[in-house]
Amino acid sequence: MSTTKKALLLIFTILLVDQASKIYIKLNFALGDHIDVFSWFQIYFIENNGMAFGMEIIGKLYLTLFRIAAVCGLAYFIYTLIKKQFRTGYILSVSLLLAGAAGNIFDSLFYGLIFSHSSGQIATFMPESGGYASLFHGKVVDMLYFPIIKNGLGETIFFSPVFNIADSSITIAVTIILIFFRKDLNESLESKKTKNIESEK
Repeated sequence: MSTTKKALLLIFTILLVDQASKIYIKLNFALGDHIDVFSWFQIYFIENNGMAFGMEIIGKLYLTLFRIAAVCGLAYFIYTLIKKQFRTGYILSVSLLLAGAAGNIFDSLFYGLIFSHSSGQIATFMPESGGYASLFHGKVVDMLYFPIIKNGLGETIFFSPVFNIADSSITIAVTIILIFFRKDLNESLESKKTKNIESEK
């Protein structure tokens, strides 16, 4: 299998698993519902407007547009990596990063249109009265919660953020790149910098 096909297969697999898990949660859990899988792992349904792990830095519309621009940039970056025959592992790691970045875009773009509110009730798909938000303003579905360390009051000390498959993909991709492909990253960025300088001459 070619590197291009491997990259595409990885991206679509991550997107499929991410969206399948989110849609299942949306159609079976009300906001705040949770299931204890283990003492240190829960399926816990929350929604957020922000970036990875629920952070909120900029407005929702700008955040969605930024995500789209980032995904387009990563897609072109992967294309150049394949063209220049960088190592397959590095290309797949960047592809994993793209898949994670793309995963939450679907929520932001479409979930507000195709789902009803989840607050106090389980959402319905394509409600007759319309969705809970307009295009670009959907909320991101999170459900993975690891309250590994708690204090005497039962409050989580580590790890408190609730996240999803897309967030996990981004974190795993960045970790792999920094540990195993730092040289490849430097070479690819240096190559891009050199190309930009030459184009400006």
